[in-house]
Amino acid sequence: MTPDANTPVVIGASQFTIKEKNPEKFLDPLQMLVRIAKESAEDSGIGEKLIKNIDTVAVVNVAGWTPDNAPGLVAEALGVTATTELTTEVGGELALTLVNNVAERIKAGSSQVAFIAGSNNLAQATQAMKQQVPIEWPKGGNGAPERIGATTPGNSDLEKHYGINAPTNVYPMIENALRARRQRGIDEHQQKIGELMHRFTKVAASNPHAWFPIERSVEEITTANESNRMISFPYPKYMNAVLNTDQAAGIFIVSQAIANQLGVPQEKRVYWWGGANTYERSWFISERGAIGESPALMECAQRTYKNANVTLDDIQHIDFYSCFPVAVELGCEAYGIAEDDPRGLTITGGLPYAGGPGNNYPMHSLATMIQRLRQHPGDKGLVTGNGWYVTKHSATVWSTEPNPNTPTSAPGTEPTTGPEPLPVIETANGDAVVDSYTVNYSREGKPEQGIVLGHLVSNGERFIANVESDKRVLDDFVAQEGVGRSGKVTHREDRNIFTPA
Repeated sequence: MTPDANTPVVIGASQFTIKEKNPEKFLDPLQMLVRIAKESAEDSGIGEKLIKNIDTVAVVNVAGWTPDNAPGLVAEALGVTATTELTTEVGGELALTLVNNVAERIKAGSSQVAFIAGSNNLAQATQAMKQQVPIEWPKGGNGAPERIGATTPGNSDLEKHYGINAPTNVYPMIENALRARRQRGIDEHQQKIGELMHRFTKVAASNPHAWFPIERSVEEITTANESNRMISFPYPKYMNAVLNTDQAAGIFIVSQAIANQLGVPQEKRVYWWGGANTYERSWFISERGAIGESPALMECAQRTYKNANVTLDDIQHIDFYSCFPVAVELGCEAYGIAEDDPRGLTITGGLPYAGGPGNNYPMHSLATMIQRLRQHPGDKGLVTGNGWYVTKHSATVWSTEPNPNTPTSAPGTEPTTGPEPLPVIETANGDAVVDSYTVNYSREGKPEQGIVLGHLVSNGERFIANVESDKRVLDDFVAQEGVGRSGKVTHREDRNIFTPA
C-alpha cells in the first residue's frame, strides 16, 4: 500500500554508551544530544540535509540537567529554528509518550521533521564527585518548551516517613505481593525470576551498547553475596536497574511526504503503527488494594493492540521495560505472553544490564528496535515504558511496512484507569495482616529497616508501618512468606510499628 503523506516514519536512529573516567573527556548532556542528532541524521542516509529541515526538537528529561530550555539549546547548537520545542517531566514511560505525541503531531500535519532524544550523564556526575572535580553543564535556552507528562511525585509524604521513597524499596513490595498471588514459595519464585533475568543478561552480553555486557548465571543473579549484595528483599544488586551510566539515544521521525521529498531510501524507513499511554488511578503504592497487580498496565496493553490494530501473534520483536523483574512479569501478564516465549522479552538486555539511563531507556529500546526491524523487513516490534512504580505506562508499535489502518495513540478516554485509591490511616493499633512488605539492607549486607503495607483485622483499613529494627526479627521476617502474615501494629511516638506473630 502507499502510505498517506502524513504517515509518521522513523528514518534515522542512533545510540551510544561512553565509559569514561577522565573528567577532561566527559561529554555534557548538550554535547551528547548534538552527537546523537548528527549520528541519527547520518543513519538516515541523507545527513546534514535532514538536520536543516528540523521543525520540532523534543528532549526527554535529563536527570540532573536543569536548563531553562533544553530543546532550545539543542536547536541552537544544531543551527536550526524549531517551531515546536518539547520536553518531559520525570518518568521511564515518557520517552515513548513523547514519541507517540510527536507521531500524532506529524499525522495531524503540525510537524514534519522531528528530532527526539535523551541522555543520561549520572556516571560522569558520580565520577566527578568522587574526584572532587566540578562539572558545568550548559544552562539557559531562550523561551520555555512545552512539557509532557504528569507532575505528581511518586511517593506520598506518609510513604516517605516510613522509608518508602525509592524504586529499590517499592518494586520489591510489588514483587512480594505478586509472588504471594501466584502462590509460590520464596525459593521457587527466586529461581523463576533468576531464570527470567538470566535470559536478559544473555541479550546484554551481545549488545555493543550495554553498560554490563556480561552473561550471568541464575545462581549469580539470585545469590546474595559481597559482590551481589541484597538491596531490598527479595532483590540483590543484579536484579536492580543500573542508573549510573553515560548513555544517549535518539531518532528522527518525519512525515512520509518529507521522507519522499528528501530522498530517504525505503530500506531506512520504519513506520509508526500506534501506541498508548495510561496512568494508575491509585497513584501511590500504599493506596493500591492489589499491590501485585497493575490495571493501568493491562489497559495500556489492550489500547496498544487496539490502536495499532495488531495482536500478540503479529509481533515478532519485543522490549519490555525491565527496571526490576516484577515490571517484566506484569508486562507479560498484560500483553499475554509467556515469560519464556522464544521471541524473547528484550532486545537490549534491560535496565539492570544494558543500562537504565534515567528517563531515556525506552529510547534505547526504540533505537535498537529500528535497526532490528530494518534487518527483518515486514516484522513488527513492540516497545514499552514504565514510570514511577508500575504507575505510568506507554507503548508503541513499529514496522517497515506501513499500517493499512490509521495509526493512533489516542486513548479515547482519560489515561487513568483502575480502582479508586484506598484511604491510608496515619495511626494504627490492633491485630493486623501484612498485604506486602520488604526489608532494606545496608551496604554491608545487614538488614536495616522493615517496611509493611497492611490492614487492620477489625475494619480492613490500610496502614503503613515499620518493623522492629532488630536483626533477629528482620531475618525471621524474610525467612518465611510475609504476605498474609498476622501480627500486631502499635503506634509509638511518630510511627506505626508492626510486630509479627
